[in-house]
Amino acid sequence: MSASIHITPLAYQQDPLAYFSALRHRPGAVLLDSGSPLAPGGRYDILSCDPRSVLTVDKQGVIRVDGIPQASHNPFAVQQALLDRHLLKVPESSLPFLGGLIGYWSYDLGRMLEPVGEIASDTLGLPLCRSGLYDWALIQDHHEQRSWLVASQARREQVLKWLRQPVSPTAAFQLGGAFTGELDQAGYARRFAAVQRYIRAGDCYQINLTQRFSAPYHGDLWQAYQHLRQATPTPFSGFMAWPGAQGEQAILSLSPERFLRCHADGHVETRPIKGTRPRGETPAADRRLAEELTASPKDRAENVMIVDLLRNDLGRVCRPGSVRVPRLCQLESFANVHHLVSVVCGQLAQGQRPLDLLAAAFPGGSITGAPKVRAMQVIDELEPSRRGPYCGSLGYIDVRGEMDTSITIRTAVADGERLHLWGGGGLVADSNVTAEYQETLDKIRHLMDALKQTQHKKE
Repeated sequence: MSASIHITPLAYQQDPLAYFSALRHRPGAVLLDSGSPLAPGGRYDILSCDPRSVLTVDKQGVIRVDGIPQASHNPFAVQQALLDRHLLKVPESSLPFLGGLIGYWSYDLGRMLEPVGEIASDTLGLPLCRSGLYDWALIQDHHEQRSWLVASQARREQVLKWLRQPVSPTAAFQLGGAFTGELDQAGYARRFAAVQRYIRAGDCYQINLTQRFSAPYHGDLWQAYQHLRQATPTPFSGFMAWPGAQGEQAILSLSPERFLRCHADGHVETRPIKGTRPRGETPAADRRLAEELTASPKDRAENVMIVDLLRNDLGRVCRPGSVRVPRLCQLESFANVHHLVSVVCGQLAQGQRPLDLLAAAFPGGSITGAPKVRAMQVIDELEPSRRGPYCGSLGYIDVRGEMDTSITIRTAVADGERLHLWGGGGLVADSNVTAEYQETLDKIRHLMDALKQTQHKKE
């Protein structure tokens, strides 16, 4: 008889930092973070480590499970097979995760799905995908202010032992220099002009153009994540790190954007963000910026274009007639920015599973432009380097068919001893080059500032 998952109450914590600090250096440690208590709207934290199996996809598209190459070239099919290996019996529960896959899917994994091109430099050493099969999790519900350990009997005792162990001190995180961009303002302007030519020629009606900034660092990346979290709390944050060929690799995501949510009953939701303004320094200024955003025809048009794209993506795997838009271009305010957010819903067609949905909609249209494939080809031509995990997705897929994933914007990526940040935005026919360049900086300025504060601290 197979083992069973048990749900054990734990002491509630307002944020997940203390719990995760005890697990940070365990193999495969991962935190999906609601941003509580600082971020509005977040509900669940999901923490785990020591997965039963690990899947990676290298830059050549070779899929490995626990280091063993797989015959299949379909990463989503291999992940489904891995998920089907989770044989633990799970109880009836409203908790979001009772075991399954947790990991990230790189933007460049889209190259295995669509003919994107091979122009942009491939400078990051991270896998195209890294996901683990986890048979336990520590879950916190900040609405009910309760915490649970979801695990088999054997795993439960092991995890409780890990949580009781004292946290070892680590080297303080410190930037080793300022962030430098791949593009100066003139370089961005040249690429902006090229986007406008493509739009006028009818290739696309929106293209998301980003730029990358990089800085050297040393010390503990978990400390860096805590600095970022304090500066920019968001409801779809996350941290995962693992050993790489040139040192530690990690994703430190402070994303405000849900990509795909799927419930066990097949109900699907995506929440695209398009349209941004910074928060004002006074209540009056803040209100003026929010009103300017909601009244902007350009920002609304950007959002509606992506809603149409996502309706099409969901329609590939959802029951005909089930895709609808219950919210269109509504204002949501975060710690450092205002956004326009829409909601697109649907119902999975019979025989379709969450990983089919992820494959059908990947990568998210809000960070490509539309039409998606042609926009990705232009991005490959104009952005100097490939995006890697940035603009990909981070999240979980549970054995019952529950899935929740984010778009990894506002995300730092560590590779070796360098930390990378990106800022971008959707360009349309009436975009203004100065305003768009400034928007790429506004979106990540608070992340840069939080990390810069470490630059001159003594270790």
